[in-house]
Amino acid sequence: MDKIYVISEHVETYHQLLETAQLPDLAITSSAEEASIWLADPPLAAPLLPNAKALRWLQSTFAGTDALIKAPFRDYQLTNLRGIFGALMAEYVFGFVLNESRHISQYAEQQAQRCWQPQPYQSLRGQTLALLGTGAIGQHIATVAHAFGMTVLGVNQDGRPVDSFDHTLTLPALEQRLDKVDVLVSTLPATPETDKCLNADFWRQAQDLIFINVGRGATLDEAALLHALDNKKLGLAVLDVMQQEPLPKQHPFWTHPKVSVTPHIAAVSFPEQVFALFADNYRRWHAGEPLMHSVDFDKGY
Repeated sequence: MDKIYVISEHVETYHQLLETAQLPDLAITSSAEEASIWLADPPLAAPLLPNAKALRWLQSTFAGTDALIKAPFRDYQLTNLRGIFGALMAEYVFGFVLNESRHISQYAEQQAQRCWQPQPYQSLRGQTLALLGTGAIGQHIATVAHAFGMTVLGVNQDGRPVDSFDHTLTLPALEQRLDKVDVLVSTLPATPETDKCLNADFWRQAQDLIFINVGRGATLDEAALLHALDNKKLGLAVLDVMQQEPLPKQHPFWTHPKVSVTPHIAAVSFPEQVFALFADNYRRWHAGEPLMHSVDFDKGY
């Protein structure tokens, strides 16, 4: 009999889902020390890991597991969420792209002023969107971009071909053709290799592009981004993730006219979706089969 400990801001919902599902040989416990399985929000779970005396498997309720990876305690199997955020990320990305390209917010301001003034715009068809990361989220965004008639570039470690992308290349190769990119979307994880990889050198060839970060704040050199914005390398930066969250009140991102800040909401974890993935993984666990979406502590993803 396995015992599961739930630590989440949605703990009551998860308890209800567990009771309804009646998964075999699994009982809920209120003791972190006696639980062999945790279903947990990483930031809440990380400080409690020293009490995880019996922990063998932790299912993260988030895609990002940075808080757990940084913790010194690693004597357990960690799995995260994958495959359920693509649609939400695409909605977020194209909500901002369409708002910018079709001047939607500007027309709202003009309406308040009773100003009838058409604004020139260009279709997304024929524009180039580059995605940093060619995983499930990047592939979903690429599919939507193709529906708008965009050319889609994908960036991964070795430039290997991936379905859903017109071309794939490495990050250094993208730097050399960034002047051909209209929209750049980062879904990069936080790893030693990606730390502040979006720096001053990276933006050198950019020309008034839209940048959207839905990956991790650690991948972005924030000072370099501000410099690129002020020098017209970027026309707009949409940031859902930051180096420090919540974003400090004195941070220049709050007031910069070319920065849109959102509080890490591009793709939230809905408990019902999370639980469906957990339940499938638990059945694998119970049957002695390999778990889906294992995280490598050393790689960071």
